[in-house]
Amino acid sequence: MNTRKVGTHYEKRAADELKRRGYRVIETNYRCKFGEIDIVARDGDYFVFVEVKYRKNAAAGDPLEAVGYRKIKKICMTATNFMMKRHLSIDTPIRFDVVSILGDKFTLIQNAFDYIG
Repeated sequence: MNTRKVGTHYEKRAADELKRRGYRVIETNYRCKFGEIDIVARDGDYFVFVEVKYRKNAAAGDPLEAVGYRKIKKICMTATNFMMKRHLSIDTPIRFDVVSILGDKFTLIQNAFDYIG
């Protein structure tokens, strides 16, 4: 399986788990000129922008280590684009979550980082 197929497989797995936890998935793989957001969902009143990171094992490090400042900046810019395209108010509550999948271990970190404007 190539890298893109592996990513798609685990993003789908993450979306299924988020649905099981009560999230309503709005869109997957939202792309614009700034970057990509793996999953856009609703959780209560919040629009949630979810980054999914997978590692088969810890040899390449913890998946959470792959969400650094540059990645966060891209996610925030992409989230702003999503909101503008959908005509969502600046007062719309948003949150940034990260799903880490290490082997078979699924970890959801809600409100993983703050918006960087």
